[in-house]
Amino acid sequence: MSVIRKMVTLLRGSAREISESIVDANATTIYSQEIDDARQALQQAKADLTGVMARQMQAEREVKRLQGEIHRYEGLAVEALDKAQEALAEEVAAKVGELELTLAEQSRSLQIFRAQVQRLKALIQAAEARLREHEREVEIARTTESVYRATRSISDNIASGGSRLTSARESLERIRRRHEDLADRLQAGEQLAQEFGAGALDQKLADAGIGPEVVRRQQVMDRIRARRAGAKPEGT
Repeated sequence: MSVIRKMVTLLRGSAREISESIVDANATTIYSQEIDDARQALQQAKADLTGVMARQMQAEREVKRLQGEIHRYEGLAVEALDKAQEALAEEVAAKVGELELTLAEQSRSLQIFRAQVQRLKALIQAAEARLREHEREVEIARTTESVYRATRSISDNIASGGSRLTSARESLERIRRRHEDLADRLQAGEQLAQEFGAGALDQKLADAGIGPEVVRRQQVMDRIRARRAGAKPEGT
């Protein structure tokens, strides 16, 4: 019996672990659905509250109507007394008494409605604040889960594709060396062209102040100096 009992306990523990793993894997989805359900329930509560508020407004109108009726009948009783209609005045007074009883009942109902409305409003406000807190929590949970999932994906890719990344880096390094070699060759070619090319001799003559370019430059400078000297006023 002890072995069977242990087996049953093991099965129960395994079932609990499986159910917990399923719940944990879908925690944000379940949490979001519960928030949606609570939001719908809150909307229904608001609809119910409007019904209670409507009853409150009806009770307020009835109280005002009864107060007006009492005031009107009291005035009629005064007129009956002024005309020495004692019996009629007493009959009107009885009517006023009935209206006052009805007014008292309506006033009690009105107070109940007002208290209910205030209480329901407070509960709805508290529920909305709690829902906003839950929504923030589930949003943070979703973001955190996404970050963990991305981090795990990167780590897995690096771990599984380490050789591919190494090969890619080696290819990039070879390309960089080829580019550097090409740039060096181009620069060396330019230097050789300057030293041994067709323009090398002209450059040497120009550096020595010999050649048509130097003569042309000197002629231009002489013309500019002459023009400057001719532009000066006499006596300067």
